Amino acid sequence: MEEKEFDYINVIPLVDIMLVLLTIVLTTATFIAQGKIAVNLPSAKSAEKLRKEFKSVEITIKPPRTIFLDGVKVSLEELEEKLKGYPRDVRISIMADRTVKVATFIQVLDVLNELNFRNINVVVNKEENEI
Repeated sequence: MEEKEFDYINVIPLVDIMLVLLTIVLTTATFIAQGKIAVNLPSAKSAEKLRKEFKSVEITIKPPRTIFLDGVKVSLEELEEKLKGYPRDVRISIMADRTVKVATFIQVLDVLNELNFRNINVVVNKEENEI
Protein backbone atom coordinates (compact mmCIF):
# COMPACT_ATOMS: atom_id res chain seq x y z
CA MET A 1 0.00 0.00 0.00
CA GLU A 2 1.38 3.31 -1.08
CA GLU A 3 1.05 6.44 1.07
CA LYS A 4 0.28 9.75 -0.59
CA GLU A 5 2.06 12.87 0.45
CA PHE A 6 0.02 15.91 1.36
CA ASP A 7 0.93 18.76 -0.93
CA TYR A 8 -1.76 21.09 0.40
CA ILE A 9 -4.04 21.69 3.36
CA ASN A 10 -7.79 21.83 2.79
CA VAL A 11 -8.79 25.20 4.27
CA ILE A 12 -12.48 25.14 3.31
CA PRO A 13 -13.65 23.60 6.63
CA LEU A 14 -11.51 26.14 8.51
CA VAL A 15 -13.09 29.02 6.58
CA ASP A 16 -16.59 27.64 7.31
CA ILE A 17 -15.89 27.48 11.02
CA MET A 18 -14.39 30.97 11.06
CA LEU A 19 -17.47 32.41 9.30
CA VAL A 20 -19.77 30.82 11.88
CA LEU A 21 -17.63 32.19 14.72
CA LEU A 22 -17.59 35.64 13.11
CA THR A 23 -21.39 35.61 12.87
CA ILE A 24 -21.71 34.67 16.53
CA VAL A 25 -19.23 37.36 17.62
CA LEU A 26 -20.95 40.08 15.59
CA THR A 27 -24.39 39.12 16.90
CA THR A 28 -23.34 39.09 20.55
CA ALA A 29 -21.21 42.22 20.16
CA THR A 30 -24.24 44.16 18.95
CA PHE A 31 -26.24 43.06 21.99
CA ILE A 32 -23.38 43.83 24.38
CA ALA A 33 -22.72 47.26 22.85
CA GLN A 34 -26.35 48.30 23.25
CA GLY A 35 -26.72 46.69 26.64
CA LYS A 36 -30.42 46.25 25.94
CA ILE A 37 -32.69 44.21 23.80
CA ALA A 38 -33.43 46.14 20.61
CA VAL A 39 -37.08 47.17 20.51
CA ASN A 40 -38.79 49.42 17.98
CA LEU A 41 -40.80 51.56 20.44
CA PRO A 42 -43.93 53.45 19.44
CA SER A 43 -44.06 57.25 19.74
CA ALA A 44 -46.31 59.48 21.85
CA LYS A 45 -46.62 63.26 22.12
CA SER A 46 -47.05 63.25 25.90
CA ALA A 47 -44.04 61.03 26.65
CA GLU A 48 -41.91 62.04 29.64
CA LYS A 49 -38.25 61.36 30.21
CA LEU A 50 -37.76 58.08 32.07
CA ARG A 51 -36.28 58.61 35.52
CA LYS A 52 -33.83 55.97 36.71
CA GLU A 53 -34.74 54.63 40.12
CA PHE A 54 -32.97 52.19 42.37
CA LYS A 55 -35.65 49.52 42.32
CA SER A 56 -37.00 48.92 38.84
CA VAL A 57 -37.90 45.97 36.67
CA GLU A 58 -37.83 45.94 32.86
CA ILE A 59 -40.24 43.81 30.87
CA THR A 60 -39.51 43.74 27.14
CA ILE A 61 -41.97 42.32 24.60
CA LYS A 62 -40.75 41.48 21.08
CA PRO A 63 -42.69 39.95 18.20
CA PRO A 64 -44.27 37.50 17.92
CA ARG A 65 -44.70 36.62 21.66
CA THR A 66 -41.19 36.87 23.10
CA ILE A 67 -41.07 38.24 26.65
CA PHE A 68 -37.92 39.26 28.54
CA LEU A 69 -37.70 40.03 32.26
CA ASP A 70 -34.61 42.15 32.95
CA GLY A 71 -33.01 40.84 29.75
CA VAL A 72 -33.76 37.15 30.38
CA LYS A 73 -36.21 35.39 28.06
CA VAL A 74 -39.20 34.00 29.96
CA SER A 75 -42.60 32.53 29.17
CA LEU A 76 -45.77 34.16 30.47
CA GLU A 77 -45.98 31.57 33.25
CA GLU A 78 -42.33 32.08 34.22
CA LEU A 79 -42.91 35.85 34.26
CA GLU A 80 -45.71 35.40 36.77
CA GLU A 81 -43.64 33.10 38.98
CA LYS A 82 -40.59 35.40 38.99
CA LEU A 83 -42.63 38.54 39.66
CA LYS A 84 -44.14 36.97 42.79
CA GLY A 85 -40.77 37.51 44.50
CA TYR A 86 -40.71 41.27 43.87
CA PRO A 87 -42.15 43.87 46.27
CA ARG A 88 -45.46 45.33 45.05
CA ASP A 89 -44.15 48.92 45.07
CA VAL A 90 -41.33 48.21 42.60
CA ARG A 91 -41.37 50.28 39.43
CA ILE A 92 -42.08 48.18 36.34
CA SER A 93 -41.21 49.52 32.88
CA ILE A 94 -42.78 47.77 29.90
CA MET A 95 -41.06 48.17 26.54
CA ALA A 96 -43.21 46.66 23.81
CA ASP A 97 -42.20 46.67 20.17
CA ARG A 98 -44.66 48.63 18.03
CA THR A 99 -45.44 45.48 16.00
CA VAL A 100 -46.35 43.33 19.02
CA LYS A 101 -49.96 42.18 19.05
CA VAL A 102 -52.12 43.90 21.62
CA ALA A 103 -53.18 40.50 23.01
CA THR A 104 -49.62 39.76 24.20
CA PHE A 105 -49.33 43.21 25.78
CA ILE A 106 -52.68 42.73 27.55
CA GLN A 107 -51.61 39.30 28.84
CA VAL A 108 -48.52 40.84 30.45
CA LEU A 109 -50.64 43.64 31.96
CA ASP A 110 -53.09 41.04 33.24
CA VAL A 111 -50.29 39.18 35.04
CA LEU A 112 -49.15 42.45 36.64
CA ASN A 113 -52.73 43.30 37.65
CA GLU A 114 -53.31 39.86 39.20
CA LEU A 115 -50.15 40.31 41.28
CA ASN A 116 -51.29 43.82 42.38
CA PHE A 117 -48.43 45.80 40.84
CA ARG A 118 -49.48 49.45 40.46
CA ASN A 119 -46.29 51.34 39.59
CA ILE A 120 -46.27 50.41 35.89
CA ASN A 121 -44.87 52.55 33.06
CA VAL A 122 -45.08 51.95 29.32
CA VAL A 123 -41.87 53.14 27.65
CA VAL A 124 -42.28 55.01 24.33
CA ASN A 125 -40.25 57.41 22.23
CA LYS A 126 -41.15 61.09 22.48
CA GLU A 127 -42.82 62.21 19.29
CA GLU A 128 -41.13 65.28 17.85
CA ASN A 129 -43.45 68.03 16.64
CA GLU A 130 -42.53 69.13 13.14
CA ILE A 131 -43.50 72.63 12.15
